[in-house]
Amino acid sequence: MATDSPSVSDLAPPQEITTELDGHIAIIRFNRPEAMNTITSLMLNQLCDHLLAADRNREVRCIVLTGAGRAFCAGLDVKSQAEGNGMLSGVGSGGAAELDMRHTPPTVLHELDTPVIAAINGGTAGYGLDLALGCDIRIAARSAKLSMAFAKRGILPESGGTWLLPRLVGYARAAELSFTGRTLTASEAEGFGLVNHVVDDDQILVAALAMAGEIAENAPLAVRAIKRMMRMAETETFEQNVHHVFLQLLPLLRTKDFQEGMVSFMERRPPKFEGR
Repeated sequence: MATDSPSVSDLAPPQEITTELDGHIAIIRFNRPEAMNTITSLMLNQLCDHLLAADRNREVRCIVLTGAGRAFCAGLDVKSQAEGNGMLSGVGSGGAAELDMRHTPPTVLHELDTPVIAAINGGTAGYGLDLALGCDIRIAARSAKLSMAFAKRGILPESGGTWLLPRLVGYARAAELSFTGRTLTASEAEGFGLVNHVVDDDQILVAALAMAGEIAENAPLAVRAIKRMMRMAETETFEQNVHHVFLQLLPLLRTKDFQEGMVSFMERRPPKFEGR
């Protein structure tokens, strides 16, 4: 007796990352709620693809990164890793050669020109914490916890954390958090300067979308240029950055959005930017 052939949907990989468009905002979600959105190799690849697709979409003016369920992203899938089939299996014995560091979410996040807001809806740890730190702005739910427990697991922040954390909070505070492996409440994280705002749990996405909408109302070419120049400033001298800012300014002065910005100001009305 013939058996049913698998359908295309049966063969398709699970959607461990999803994207939803809300006007000029792309909401990208970690989508393994049953596993606290822990990281798999498939999730990393899909996250890169979704981030790059949003950045290329000129209708998208801001990205909100959040998690499905009750966690933002709880780091690596420890169970799979302990069983020897996790995303880092083989690293240290030849497996590392398969990792393309140019196409990993922390690197992609760092190089995006589109602003990214982390809506930290719940627990975040390890790789997930590094991804949150790699976003431009962080808003945390009041019950969220941010775990710095790398040293407690015999590892280090492998995804940009050693570079990002000292720049966000200063070396001494970064050392305190990293060496102790402390877990912070959302309020403690706000006090350390790790998150911009703390809101009630049921308001996390509302607050993130409100800020994203505020960003999206501005001239998108200008916002992208500002982010690009701030990123370049991390490794440039003051003189180099001023020079590059001037080179970014010249094409902006020729845009329709610049003209709209001037005219709308004179006419005392909200501007209507088109991204050109």
